[in-house]
Amino acid sequence: MFPVHRRRVSDIRRTDAALLLVALVWGSSYLSAQTATAALPVLLVLFARYALSALACLGLVASRRGGARRWTRDELRAGVPLGLTQAAVLVVETYGVAHTSAANAGLIISLTIVLTPLLDRGGRRGSLPASFFAATGVCVLAVALLMSGNGFHAPRLGDLLMLGAAVVRAGHVALVGRFTTGRAIRPLQLTTVQTLVGTALFLPVAALDLPTLVRTDPATWAQLVYLALFCSVFAFLAQTWAVQRTSASRASLLLGTEPVWAVAVGVALGGDHLTPLTGLGAALMVAGTYWGQAVERAHRAAPDPRPPSPSLSPHTSSRTSPHPLDKDSACPTSPTTAPPTTTLTNS
Repeated sequence: MFPVHRRRVSDIRRTDAALLLVALVWGSSYLSAQTATAALPVLLVLFARYALSALACLGLVASRRGGARRWTRDELRAGVPLGLTQAAVLVVETYGVAHTSAANAGLIISLTIVLTPLLDRGGRRGSLPASFFAATGVCVLAVALLMSGNGFHAPRLGDLLMLGAAVVRAGHVALVGRFTTGRAIRPLQLTTVQTLVGTALFLPVAALDLPTLVRTDPATWAQLVYLALFCSVFAFLAQTWAVQRTSASRASLLLGTEPVWAVAVGVALGGDHLTPLTGLGAALMVAGTYWGQAVERAHRAAPDPRPPSPSLSPHTSSRTSPHPLDKDSACPTSPTTAPPTTTLTNS
């Protein structure tokens, strides 16, 4: 009896540790992206990140046996458009990271948690409760404080780009749910398609700078490898493994610590400084996103008061909302629910 209990506790701790490690890796990705873009053009960094991720994903697919190596029509149909939207997320996000602090980037992008339910309504039930919009208001106030720095002034370019990235990422996550729910789509195959699409997109615009990539120093290559293999491939696989072994709420709580790690890494390693205003903004952002996440999850779990649609059979289930901080698959995202078949992500 006791050995079984101890084994279960050990499994829970391992799962929690894996989710916290994913959150830490994603939180640190903003500083890595910032460091890489200081040495190389943004589009070249994105090409290298996608190409390395694609090679790793193709290697994993090739290691499978038989039919596991093949792609289905649904995986290709979903992977191509999601690869385009994912690339859009990473373009805006990486340019934003290059023009703001790593701490601000990690905090502002967490707005995806409260923006995704607004975009991914799907007609499932009535309007979200007022408390959700109150939480969104707290997050908006937090963004204003984060942008203020040492005093109120015109918003900085990087902060505005990260705000745009949060909007685009929320749209991407909503599309992930729309394209994958109810279909037999395998995460690894879907992610591989997306990384190949991103590689093809960024190759033409980065081609002239490829000699620069070849000559870059080992430290910059280390950042690129970290972004591709750890923030993308490893984080995705670890997240999938862990979420299958725990509850959606527990996974949401642990992955939701990503912005906290972004601040910690930015301050400890990136030389970022928290003024009283930005410190308050950071606290409000974390509180607002957790509050909004909890309200949306409770709203989604509550019984739908509307009569069932006549167009649905009794055995057809309504779609659940996708993973809101689905790291856009080059490393994507802190969920409100266990992720569906999603992409890799983060910045």
